[in-house]
Amino acid sequence: MSAPARPARRGAAAPLPGAGFETRPWGGFETIAESEGHKVKRLFVNPGRRLSLQRHKYRAETWIVVTGSPRVIVSGRARRLRARETVHVPRGAWHRIENPGRQAVLIVEVQHGPYLGEDDIERREDDFGRANSAAPPTVGRVASRSAARPRPARRSRRG
Repeated sequence: MSAPARPARRGAAAPLPGAGFETRPWGGFETIAESEGHKVKRLFVNPGRRLSLQRHKYRAETWIVVTGSPRVIVSGRARRLRARETVHVPRGAWHRIENPGRQAVLIVEVQHGPYLGEDDIERREDDFGRANSAAPPTVGRVASRSAARPRPARRSRRG
């Protein structure tokens, strides 16, 4: 009988990813299950790194935090999450995961939709030069949907 596995120390590195791990500048991911209409991934976000601000035309995502304390942005709203908390990302919503902590973040991502390919990513901002040139950049904060719409001219109350 072998001894039970000890839990990782606070601040310890994330568990080693499997053979199907795909490296990205922010960490990487591995697909752990896939079928028509859904895909399940493990995302590893290194300390001090963040994914691009992105959206998807064909899929929605649900994130479940396993370890770490990521800052997530969905549709311009930022919030900090802890282990076992979840967030839903609707199809077409601008979103990003950031890791401001010293511990690697591990998130289980469940994608659902009619198309789940890696090419269904439109990037607005990216720390690694991968942003789509068609999307206008934002400076200092995530642009809200209302900021992109022109405001109608104000009418004067004078006669």
